[in-house]
Amino acid sequence: MNNIFDIKETETVIQRIENLNPETKPKWGKMSVDQMLAHCNVAYEMVYEDKHPKPKGLKKMLVKLLIKPYVTSEKPYKKNGQTAPQFIVKDAKNFEVEKERLIGFLKKTQNLGEAHFENKESHSFGKLTTIEWNNLFYKHLDHHLNQFEV
Repeated sequence: MNNIFDIKETETVIQRIENLNPETKPKWGKMSVDQMLAHCNVAYEMVYEDKHPKPKGLKKMLVKLLIKPYVTSEKPYKKNGQTAPQFIVKDAKNFEVEKERLIGFLKKTQNLGEAHFENKESHSFGKLTTIEWNNLFYKHLDHHLNQFEV
C-alpha cells in the first residue's frame, strides 16, 4: 500500500486530484465527480471536524468488528461496494470547493505527520495504528481516483 504520509505520495495524490475537472466521468458507479470529492472529504471530516455522529453501543461494536478490518486492511475495495450512510452524497456539490477541501485535508494530514496518527482514536473504529490510518486514507482515495481514471 502506498504511504499517504510520504510527502511524494501526498503530492502524487494531489496531482491526481488536480487532473480532475467538473466534466470528468466515472468508469463505474453513480456519483458525479463533485459528489465523489465530497464523499472523499467525509473521511477527513470525521478526523478534523465534529459534524458526524459517532456510533454508540452495539452499533459501535459491530462497526469495529465487521467494518474496521475491511476499511483498514490493504485489500482493495470492490467496485460499486456498500457505502456507509454518512458517506452517501446525493446532492450536487461545488466541484472547486470540494476539490480544495480535499487537498487541504491531505496537506493538513501530511503536516501533522505519521506520529500524530499513531494510536489516534478514530471516529468509528477506536485507536488505529499509522498503518491502519494510512490504509483508511490512501485506499479510499485511490479507489475513487481510479474510478474517475486519474
